[in-house]
Amino acid sequence: MLGRNKQLLKIILTALFAAIIYIGIWVLRIPIPAMVGRPFIHFGNPLMVLAILFLGGVWGGAAAAIGLGGFDVLNGYAVTSWLTVLEVVVMAIVVSAIMRVFRHDDRPSHIISVGILAGITKLITSYLVSVVEGLMVGMTFKPALIAAFLSLPATAINSLATAIIVPILYFMLRPAFRRIQ
Repeated sequence: MLGRNKQLLKIILTALFAAIIYIGIWVLRIPIPAMVGRPFIHFGNPLMVLAILFLGGVWGGAAAAIGLGGFDVLNGYAVTSWLTVLEVVVMAIVVSAIMRVFRHDDRPSHIISVGILAGITKLITSYLVSVVEGLMVGMTFKPALIAAFLSLPATAINSLATAIIVPILYFMLRPAFRRIQ
């Protein structure tokens, strides 16, 4: 019975995080002009990292894929939602690997490092996604590379926000998650 309750709790927390991620994007969405795609500033990325930290790579990644991918599908980004899900997979792998290196020790310096490295990962994956989006709309490779680079301001802001918000919210929410689990 205890195993079933734990599984149910993981499913409930995954659904909760998926909803929170969706709302975190939907509530605060500030569009930024770009050469490729339609980027905007939002809270989805830090919430994705928190989901991965609290639920693990598989369940947190599932929550982020549902929240971020679902937002894309329901808000005019359906054509590229598969790229968003790929970004989530990469982020889940990276954050999980970092935590394994830290032996799941969540001292402040480790969580700050996770936030910073997650922000850097987001910069890289968003750049690659923008290159693919440029190619999808008919650009040749070199112009797609340049346009993707010129489209990074929103991602840079989101990445900085991730580096700052993740440690703050992690340590605010950690006591509640310890009680739940």
